[in-house]
Amino acid sequence: MNLFRFFIGSLKIIINGGRLYYSCIFFLAILIIWGAFGYYDQLKDGLIMTNMRDSVSWGFYIGNFTFFVGVAAAAVMLVIPAYIYDWKSIKEIVIFGEILAICAVIICLSFIMVDIGNPLRFWHMLPFIGTMNFPSSILSWDFFVLSTYFILNLVIVTYLLYSHFYNKEYKKSIILPLVLLSIPAAIAIHTVTAFLYNALPARPYWNSALLAPRFLTTAFCSGPALLILIFQIIRKTTKFEIKDESLFKIAELMVYAMFIYLFFTLAELFKEFYSDTEHIIYWKYLLMGVEKNREIVIYSWSSIIMGFTAFLLFLIPSTRKNLFTLNVGVVLIFLSVYFEKGITLIVPGFTPDVLGQFYFYIPSETEIRTAVMIFSSGVLLFIFIARIAIAILFNGFSIESLKKK
Repeated sequence: MNLFRFFIGSLKIIINGGRLYYSCIFFLAILIIWGAFGYYDQLKDGLIMTNMRDSVSWGFYIGNFTFFVGVAAAAVMLVIPAYIYDWKSIKEIVIFGEILAICAVIICLSFIMVDIGNPLRFWHMLPFIGTMNFPSSILSWDFFVLSTYFILNLVIVTYLLYSHFYNKEYKKSIILPLVLLSIPAAIAIHTVTAFLYNALPARPYWNSALLAPRFLTTAFCSGPALLILIFQIIRKTTKFEIKDESLFKIAELMVYAMFIYLFFTLAELFKEFYSDTEHIIYWKYLLMGVEKNREIVIYSWSSIIMGFTAFLLFLIPSTRKNLFTLNVGVVLIFLSVYFEKGITLIVPGFTPDVLGQFYFYIPSETEIRTAVMIFSSGVLLFIFIARIAIAILFNGFSIESLKKK
């Protein structure tokens, strides 16, 4: 009964709002419907509606899946300073990182579902129900760690909001073990995702021991970058105050991750170009192009330049603590990692193919519309949960407020 009242209260928070709130919901609903019609074409005619072929069998869907696994893992960048080191400036906003993790995992699983073609096959991902080929299948491990991480964050967020809704203090004996468990779980989701690529020895571009650490460092850049933008939107559109100090502290933590990522990348480049084996062709295709095949070079260098520029902006205290240059750096690092995960990670791994052919993959309209449907659904879910959190934690909405109404 108490849980039912909590959900009723949450529903009332969601359905009540101002003009801007309803406009956002309407806009996102239009995007979801537009994207759903594109996905319907894929359901009707199959994956031939995408531009994925035998030469490049992973594409936009898997690229976005990989990227949003990193976004989900980034919650740990707030969890550790908030709960382990008790930084008050971060502790006030850590719940939004956990909400983002919930939504990002749902986006990830949605991209897996659309990538496998027939959604009825998705039931094979479910333990004890489908045929997961566990533990030999790396994808089954990935689904397991993603599900575990999702459940942990969902329980943490729900318990915190439930406790505040009934004006009770949450029990640290319940929250702290879950939070501590979410830290290795966050590392595990991106590590296992890296192993999906890393475990393919026939793809030398991905067959590197540094791939998993590089995945983690980019995750600790892209996710916090998105959170910095979200925090600024929240404080402009609601009465919830988020201090500049919190944003600057997140940016400072990102600098360390950026430096480690740049170091790992340079180490990888040195190994490939100094060794100069036949496998260097994948890196040459990425950075310089091979013969007339230079389509992807602009994306790779754009990612490098944007990432390095963002690193400099975050490294210098005066630009890191200036909101304008901070936001420029945030956008640059977000786009840099998105280009890397969405394009320069996938395509060079398959190009040239086993026959030496160069097939330049670009997503089809169907893939883009399907991705828009998934993105918009994830954003809408984040808005709903974040709205509930702000109302209960910071605006004092509780069981008493519900009774008065």
